[in-house]
Formats: sequence, C-alpha cells, structure tokens
Amino acid sequence: MTEPALAAAREKTIRDHMALEVTHDWDAVIATFQHPRYELIGSGAAFDGEDAVRHYFKASRTPFPDQSNEIIALRQSEDAIVAEFWLTGTHTGPLKTPQGEVAPTGKAFRVQMCAVFEFAKGTDKIVCERVYFDQGSILKQLGLN
Repeated sequence: MTEPALAAAREKTIRDHMALEVTHDWDAVIATFQHPRYELIGSGAAFDGEDAVRHYFKASRTPFPDQSNEIIALRQSEDAIVAEFWLTGTHTGPLKTPQGEVAPTGKAFRVQMCAVFEFAKGTDKIVCERVYFDQGSILKQLGLN
C-alpha cells in the first residue's frame, strides 16, 4: 500500500472506530484492532486483549449509555493518529468507583479529550488507543467533585 493510501486507510479506520463506539457495535470496533488495547491516562487504567476491552466497553457505557464523541481534528504521524475530540454523555446508570457505586445524577458532561491511536507497522489496524483526559472535569460536571 502506498503512503497516501495507507494514511487514508488509517484515517478511515479511526473515523469508523469512533463512530462504531457511539453505536455500540463492539464486534466492529474490535475488528479495527490488530490487538485490542486501551490505556486511559486520566485514570491510569489499561485494558489489554479482547476480553478486557469488551469489559471496558460494558463498564464505561453502563453509567453513560449515550456516550458520544465529536472529532475536532485528526493529526497523523508515521505510526499513529492523534485525535482531538469532544466526549459527551449523561449519567443515567450506576457508576462504579474505588469509593463505591454512585447512583445516577442525571447530569451531562462534555469534555475535550485527546487519543493517540498507534498502528501495526504498514497496516491500518490499531494496536493501542491511548486516551488523555481530565477525569476531575467529568466528575465536577456530574456534581461528584
């Protein structure tokens, strides 16, 4: 695959990946990976492998079933794409925290985030999504901080 074709295929993968997360098509999201892995820098959590990533999907969508994203910008390097985006959601389900479960507040959040999507060499398959965010901002908007 030529460099421009690979760059276009990788951008399509990220756009599809993010759209599929919104529709909860987890099988299709998993198919965008060569090896499923999420690292959440804001909380220090990592989910490695398909089972762990599927658990992350369930755990993160239970409190925020309407979680969505809106791409602001994509920047591409040799082996990664950096996505800047808005993440939104409404706290309508129980939220598990280290301090215990928090009942739904009914409040919405909107935070600006950044994710680095690393790719397997020469492919359009993701090997890691590393997400940077301010967890405190989300908690504050939910009235929990």
